[in-house]
Parts: sequence; C-alpha cells; structure tokens
Amino acid sequence: MYFDKVLRRGYNAYIDADADDMGTQMDVGMLVLETGDAYTILSGEKETAVLLFEGSVTISFGGKTILAERPDCFRHEAYCLLAPRGTEILLAAKTHAELYIQQTANERDYAPVLYTPETVQVQHAGANGELMGCMRREIKTFFDYENAPFSNMVLGEVLNFPGKWSSYPPHHHPQPEVYFYRFDHPQGFGAGFANGGIYETRHNGCAVINHGFHSQCAAPGYAMCYAWGIRHLEGDPWRKTRIDDPEHAWLWASDANGHIDNRPYLSGLNRPKSSGGKYEDRSFDHGASSGTFS
Repeated sequence: MYFDKVLRRGYNAYIDADADDMGTQMDVGMLVLETGDAYTILSGEKETAVLLFEGSVTISFGGKTILAERPDCFRHEAYCLLAPRGTEILLAAKTHAELYIQQTANERDYAPVLYTPETVQVQHAGANGELMGCMRREIKTFFDYENAPFSNMVLGEVLNFPGKWSSYPPHHHPQPEVYFYRFDHPQGFGAGFANGGIYETRHNGCAVINHGFHSQCAAPGYAMCYAWGIRHLEGDPWRKTRIDDPEHAWLWASDANGHIDNRPYLSGLNRPKSSGGKYEDRSFDHGASSGTFS
C-alpha cells in the first residue's frame, strides 16, 4: 500500500493505529514547523521516535534540552530521539523544520536515548562495485534489537543514490515495515516493488510493506532518502531478518555480472569501431529515413 500527501503546518498523520494501523501496529506522521513554532508530544502509553529530516530545532525531554540541526537529509547527518511511554517531548523550531514521527505501544520503561551523528550506525552497502555499482547506498540504523532491545520498534534511514537500487536483492521478513520517502527535488520519483505490486514513489510518500519480497530504486538524477521503520512481532523481533527471494539469490555471488563486466566495449574506450574509424554507438540510432530501428 502506498499513499502520499501535501504536507501542511502542524502534524500530518499518515497512519493512525487507533483508527487503522494497516497491519503496521504503529502510528506514523510528519510534523512541519515554522520558525518560532513549538509542538508538544504527549506519548501516553506509546513509545515515540522523532527523526529530524531538515531544519533546526531544540528538543526537550526528560529534563534535557538539545539543539539539533540538519539542513537536509542528503548531505547532513541525522538526529533521532527514542523515548518511552509517558515522556513529554517539546520541539521548538529555530527555522522551518520537518520531522518524521513513529510510535507504538510499549509497556517497558527505559531512559530516553538521543542518537546523534556521532553515534548512528552507518553501512555503505554495495560500495565495492557489486552488480556494477547498481545497488550502492548508505544505510543508517538509529536503533534496532541489538542496541535497543527495550523498544518494540526499529528505525533507520537509507540514502538511495540517483539511478541506484536499495532493499536489494529482493527480500522479505515477517515483521511489518513502513517506508517514508524524501527526494532532493520535489519532482523526484522512483519505483517500489512490494506486496506483489509496483508503485511510483514520490516526495513525502509513504509505503506499507505487509508481505512479499520488496525492493526499490530511484530515477537517474534524483537522490532518494527514506526512513524505514519496523515493528517487532511478539516473540519474533526483527534481528536484521532477511529472507532472500530464491529466484534472485544468485545476485549475491561476487561475479554475478562477470559475464557483462568482461565485455570490453562497456569501458567506453574499446567499443567496436565503424568502418570510418570512429566509435559506433547505435543506442539512439532510430533509422529515421526508413522508419525502423537499426
């Protein structure tokens, strides 16, 4: 399931667990603040995660106040707060700010944790030329079962480079997942494959992944950054759980594209030459005179 909204000042609900959690067992929304705005989150019986996508805000919680600044999510590192039920969180905007908010029920009490650029787990996946560099991305994990076993949620962020793939090779896990998309240009777009279907991803779009193998890509020229949130299942927490699609499991082989890499003309320097001694590139030769493709 995929849907998007035009964001307005204040809280924009995408998933309301009390009305219809769409199988996620979570509340998901975006908070938009203008300079001077203040917004208080009273979590009640739910734990809360707050991720700053862009802007400058002070975050007050548990007797502490910190300044979080992030001009954008494409070149700057993240701040993410995880707070237990009953926590009052005050967000005060120094500039225009946009924050992703994720909540779920949790009876455990624990001390709030602020994840900063210095403490966030970062993985540079596909950075060694795997699949000809087509799945290079940066994966941030703010908290999961390993570093926050007291939480019922997982939250991370992926920087999907232009024209590249992520959540790849296709995989699934029994725990429900939510993706929230941002693009470096508002007209940016990509494609997601999940729940047995295909959907177009757009700026401020949200996807709910309930079943099936999933993967996604960004259009060339447009960088895509998305939050990924997972709800642990009772007795079955997400522990970096990944079940690969057996049809595509061969993609993990180090030489998966060796049969293509070894073709010399892909270097651009050794392409076949025409009889005139110039490089011959027929990729866009439409044979206009004859109305046929060459």
